[in-house]
Amino acid sequence: LLGQILDHWFESEPLKATLATDAVIGAMASPHTPGSGYVLLHHVMGELEGRRGAWGYVAGGMGALSQAIAQAATARGAHIFAEKAVCHVLLGRDGEVQGVALQDGTEVRSKLVLSNASPQITFLELIPQEQLPKDFVQRIRQVDTRSPVTKINVAVDRLPSFLAAPNARDGQPLPHHQCSIHLNCEGTQLLHQAFTEAAHGHPSSRPMIELCIPSALDPGLAPPGCHVVSLFTQYTPSVLAGGRSWDEQARNAYADTVFDCIEDYAPGFKASVLGRDILTPPDLERIFGLPGGNIFHGGMSLDQLYFARPAPSYSGYRSPVPGLYLCGSGAHPGGGVMGAAGRNAAQVAIKDFRHL
Repeated sequence: LLGQILDHWFESEPLKATLATDAVIGAMASPHTPGSGYVLLHHVMGELEGRRGAWGYVAGGMGALSQAIAQAATARGAHIFAEKAVCHVLLGRDGEVQGVALQDGTEVRSKLVLSNASPQITFLELIPQEQLPKDFVQRIRQVDTRSPVTKINVAVDRLPSFLAAPNARDGQPLPHHQCSIHLNCEGTQLLHQAFTEAAHGHPSSRPMIELCIPSALDPGLAPPGCHVVSLFTQYTPSVLAGGRSWDEQARNAYADTVFDCIEDYAPGFKASVLGRDILTPPDLERIFGLPGGNIFHGGMSLDQLYFARPAPSYSGYRSPVPGLYLCGSGAHPGGGVMGAAGRNAAQVAIKDFRHL
């Protein structure tokens, strides 16, 4: 249990609660849920520029990271086709991979196919079900994809000024503006209460909020004097109590709750808002292909990690279809901006390719 780990090392409740947020990020779980300690480990393992457990902003926004990977690939001769949706994986007579078919009818032939899509899309939508073992299909269908995350992107005409650390007169970013700011995290019990509400189908009345202002470090992301604020919030159930859907009214009501909370810490925040983009779990699924809106393609619970990710006997990136590999967040070791699953899958695919 995460609570036991934090209690062993720390005394301050606000510090423990702030650290606890990394144990429940993207998880429909409470800091008191067994296995939550691993999610914390997952988020602080590794290093950035020699600093263990460090995180960083990407200059130019997260899309710049994708562009850097794309440029590295094309420099080695790769061809990238954007906005070309894959319709299905092409299979030979013996069930082996022969390439992919695009929605426009184009067929791309290949002896190997690596899928960065979720296990659900890869195996339940792109492959004929009769080509897969029944127990494997059942396992993929049973993966817990519940997500508590609603992402809100905000444009503001000035930096938030927090009661705990008011802005300087010149309005320039202070050190805390350049970090991850955690709100509604004064105690782990608050996080547990927020989770409990969502578990019963109600958006948290006092949601966990992780607030970042990337334009404080990267001014090119916003016009002079203005800023972009990224809000990563929990907990919001995919389906609301009573089977209600996330209509415009429900989405705005939840966002208003989040903004009211921020206003308590930084008076004047609501008046500074120029626009907002609200992405609930169904929105994240529809736009980005994330099953259930889950940023990790499936819960990072102990029953869905290591040898069981995405299914027992298939944690080594190979799939029941010869030549088809899973290289995304649904593969071992799970999600996060670290590239481990992709690198490992590539190593396995290269090894197999030498024997083809």
